[in-house]
Amino acid sequence: MFVLELTYTAPLDAVDAVLEAHVAWLDEQYEKGYFLASGRKNPRDGGVILAVAEDRTRIEEVAAGDPFVTAGVCAYRITEFTATKTAPELERYRETLG
Repeated sequence: MFVLELTYTAPLDAVDAVLEAHVAWLDEQYEKGYFLASGRKNPRDGGVILAVAEDRTRIEEVAAGDPFVTAGVCAYRITEFTATKTAPELERYRETLG
């Protein structure tokens, strides 16, 4: 499981100019099963995505395709973690430590 933290690197008007494409890209990632939750940070200086993928390389490839990235308006910080406790709705993503 991964936490993707987006930080805007451009003014909000530049971010907003790409927002529609970013939202369409988010929808695609939800359909593919990569994203579990997402939203803006408060204050609005970026966003957060909770994601799953087979490995870090794949999630890095997914993040690189974000229109925010290709437009140069945000940077990603990707944190991988082992979800050893989850809400019942996320049980299929729960892992045990070996």
